[in-house]
Amino acid sequence: MLDELMTGGLAGCFARVEPRRQARKYVTGLISELPRKNCWALAEQAGDATPDRMQRLLERAAWDAADAVAAVRKFAVTHLGDPAGAVLVIDESGQEKTGEHTAGVKRQYLGCAGRVATGSTSSTPATPPRPGTRSSPRAAVCAR
Repeated sequence: MLDELMTGGLAGCFARVEPRRQARKYVTGLISELPRKNCWALAEQAGDATPDRMQRLLERAAWDAADAVAAVRKFAVTHLGDPAGAVLVIDESGQEKTGEHTAGVKRQYLGCAGRVATGSTSSTPATPPRPGTRSSPRAAVCAR
């Protein structure tokens, strides 16, 4: 499926072939089992000697973000969608934190605080219940 996404939808988002190739390495690293997914780890996974190429992709490469979002959306609907019309709802929640030992804590906008504050956010994907059924308590929580 990654080949279809990278050669089909996302290929046209990049002005040059080099960032397209690096983007493939980047996405491959993101979906890998790496415990930490920073530029160094992704570069090592990709076989790059330094994180420079990954950083260049994220900071300076010319690509069309709107086209990339549209391509990923189309891919997700086509391959992950439910023919019965189910919808995936992602709830992004923030929580203020004052300690110094919690993973993922940084200064960022937190909707619950209504301002930039020190805290962490989490995303909860869920499928709304169909009419006449109850909501399932199953939800994967992925901290950023």
